[in-house]
Amino acid sequence: MWDHRSDLKVRLMLRVAAVSALCFAAISAYFLVDADRSVRARTNAIAEVAAKTLELQQNKIQWVNNPRPEFPDLDNVATAVITPGLCLAFRASDGDIRQRFCGGAPNEDSAQPQIFAAFYRSLFDPGRAATRPVMSRGAIIGEAVVWVDPAVLTAGAWHEAGRLMTVLAVALPLLCALVYAALARALRPTRLIRSGLERIAAGDLTARLPPFDLAELSTIRDVFNHLAESLGTALSERSELTRRLIALQDEERRHLARELHDEFGQSLAAIRALAASARHTAGQACPAMLAECDGIARIATDMMETLRGALFRLRPPDVEELGLAASLEGLVAGWNGRSRGQPRFEIIFSGRLEHTPAAVSANLYRIVQEALTNAAKHAGATRVMLRLSMGEGDAHPNGGAAIELDIEDDGRLGDPAVKSGMGLLGMRERVAALGGRLSFEAGQNGGSTLRVVIPVAPSGQHGATLGRAA
Repeated sequence: MWDHRSDLKVRLMLRVAAVSALCFAAISAYFLVDADRSVRARTNAIAEVAAKTLELQQNKIQWVNNPRPEFPDLDNVATAVITPGLCLAFRASDGDIRQRFCGGAPNEDSAQPQIFAAFYRSLFDPGRAATRPVMSRGAIIGEAVVWVDPAVLTAGAWHEAGRLMTVLAVALPLLCALVYAALARALRPTRLIRSGLERIAAGDLTARLPPFDLAELSTIRDVFNHLAESLGTALSERSELTRRLIALQDEERRHLARELHDEFGQSLAAIRALAASARHTAGQACPAMLAECDGIARIATDMMETLRGALFRLRPPDVEELGLAASLEGLVAGWNGRSRGQPRFEIIFSGRLEHTPAAVSANLYRIVQEALTNAAKHAGATRVMLRLSMGEGDAHPNGGAAIELDIEDDGRLGDPAVKSGMGLLGMRERVAALGGRLSFEAGQNGGSTLRVVIPVAPSGQHGATLGRAA
């Protein structure tokens, strides 16, 4: 399931959106401050012009000696500068407003939210009047007063802020989309990196990454390719060493089997012959020794049976001569024979197993032998099903055939002998030496499944490899 907290593109996009929103807020604040500064400058300029105009009028009255002077007269100034919400007035020295002009009332459509109005007025104090003294003969006779209706200023600020918010509402999603697309394009190589890592985790050490444009990703690519090459070399050396060890182990088993058969087996056969000869002599000269002679013969027979079983485990039937299927059928029949008439083991074949290379057949026989021992002796299974098939698969690097072995049982889990030692570990080593895969899964209601997939190389290749290792 997708998790936005772990998506680098979304996290970077949200950060860019946050920074962009802060930038828009800063720009909006700048425009509001600049607009307030412009209003202050304009009102001060109008107040200056009005004061100079009134001073000229006063001087003209004094020069002409007009008995009915028209003072103050702000019509000309008001006509030139008046705007909606702007007020222009002359305040006499006694505080009385002698003349005042105000622009029209603010438009009702430009009503702003009360929160914004309170915030704007707390910051800028709109409506503050600009005043300039009016002089006559060196004395102050009044002052020109100019101010703007606070509602008009607040409405204008809200209008400008609304325009900026509209731009933000349009530009921010577009910016986020562009940033996300750019990041997705820049981070597209990470999919190749992830795919390469997954192939490495699946055991495909031939995975390599292509060159990237970004220097950081190119560094990752170089390290990844070097690591894959090093792992491939190490795995190849390990597989070669494992093949050598397995070949030496099998050779040592064959040597031990020959020694036991030639030395110990012959000695037991001699003991049985001597016991038979002693029994024949005792039957004529000392009948009381017949029981001892029979006991010696019986012990020698039991030891011969034990030796025969050990030799079978050390040196199984010649798989190359009998074939893999016949050898495994004999192995299963031997286990069923020791089950006292209750068959617990079944085996099913499919495909042309006669073309299996000798080295693969020998190792598969050892794997099945070890798996059956674990299931019967350690897991206490009452039913074991073996399936061996040959078919086309993707296990071989060249896309050739693959031999698959599935062993299912209903035994218990948790026995250390099943999970370690010469059990599962030994099987893994054999499978790894053949370039295959082994998986072990425990069932929810008990039992387990062992699955082995081994690529089948061209005839003789496995055998030549293990032959060189030996």
